[in-house]
Amino acid sequence: MQWDIEVDVVVVGGGGCGLTAALAAAESGLDVAILEKTEFVLGNTAASAGMIPAAGTRFQEEMNISDSPEKMANEILEKNKYTGDPEQTLRICEESASLVEWLVDQHDIKLSLVTEFLLPGHKTYRMHAPPSRSGLELMKMLRGAVRNRDNIYLMLKSPVTKILFTDNNEVIGVETNTPNGMQRIGAKKVILADGGYGGNKKMVSEFIPEIANAIYFGYEGNTGDAVSMSAEANAELKNMSAYQGHASVSEAHGLLVTWGAIMLGGFIVNNQGFRFGDESQGYSEYATEVLKQPEKHAYMIFDREIYNQLLGIEDFKNLANFEAFHYSDSIEGLAEKLGLNSKTLKTTLEKYNDSVTVGEDEFGRKVLPKKLINSYYGIKIVPALFHTQGGLKINENAQVLGMNGTPILNLYAGGGSSVGISGTRANGYVAGNGLLCALGFGKIAGSHAAKSIKQVEVR
Repeated sequence: MQWDIEVDVVVVGGGGCGLTAALAAAESGLDVAILEKTEFVLGNTAASAGMIPAAGTRFQEEMNISDSPEKMANEILEKNKYTGDPEQTLRICEESASLVEWLVDQHDIKLSLVTEFLLPGHKTYRMHAPPSRSGLELMKMLRGAVRNRDNIYLMLKSPVTKILFTDNNEVIGVETNTPNGMQRIGAKKVILADGGYGGNKKMVSEFIPEIANAIYFGYEGNTGDAVSMSAEANAELKNMSAYQGHASVSEAHGLLVTWGAIMLGGFIVNNQGFRFGDESQGYSEYATEVLKQPEKHAYMIFDREIYNQLLGIEDFKNLANFEAFHYSDSIEGLAEKLGLNSKTLKTTLEKYNDSVTVGEDEFGRKVLPKKLINSYYGIKIVPALFHTQGGLKINENAQVLGMNGTPILNLYAGGGSSVGISGTRANGYVAGNGLLCALGFGKIAGSHAAKSIKQVEVR
């Protein structure tokens, strides 16, 4: 076959998974081409809070926090009711500490341990994030690390349209539509990192219809290309009904309202001023609960103490600067500003504060750290689909598996392209599962691809 370009490794997708995979593969001196279908290097990572869960890091040890991959894996499996793959879950948890320290030490990615609050599904502090607690900042740093490598080539506006195989089902390259026309790129290894199918309305309606009427808050380029292109090789799909939802997006401002407000003691009401569930169960599964409410929206309520604690989070600070939060010294005044019934919201607040006092909530909520007192804040929120968690089945090396259970030669996947560790539904999602699988399996894929190529060269 005639090639327009030949490289060692092609990475399909320029999000967090793709950039991490490219960095890992390039460390061995290999030539790597990243093919991004849009004109931007963003992906779902840029829309995230930039928080990577990891167990047993030196950052935890410095704060005398005892943690282990086994403990982390057990908490993830407990959340998804053991519908996730235990071996895959433990594998990525075992990789997590080295991933975070590799990013910090080898690529100057500024990460620190998040101790402001615990996020749903985690029983200890293990989230590592940039200073701004922003996925956009994380992507900027990853992009800078890629820019520093002269053996990584980034091609924008170059969607991959076809994976090229031999008659023996061995991957040998890809076809891509570049601004200069269609090109065939030969590669010894291909890593799929296209972010899943959240931007494909037809696939969303087919696999996860319960969230189809929510807004999509992920990257527009995530249209399930990896899944579609791999069908020719009889690749196996797994847990296509799994996804990450999010219950608290400010649609008016296009920003995430951090769930930290809930974990620090806030609550959510519908447009009638009533709570309708256990908010602390998790932002992913609570998205469908909000979707069931009148007019498909809700309001997050918290107080000044919580507000001040969250101003270090970039998205929250931006919302504050945009004056997105309504404020009043009284709960009745806040209700009026939000367009809610003041008597109902006052009663809801009183019942919630009583629950904090007795430690027992009508909806079974266990996270009841404080009463809401004095000055009150509120913001309208809508539910969203963030990204999908089902996809191509992979092994411990992030190699894509065929229907016969054996690896498809030279083909890898990570992030939204591959199956995640959240089990089969949205309620299995633990905070950070998406970024962990994106960056973790990206690194695993890039490292294994490079090692395999080097082994062949030695022979």
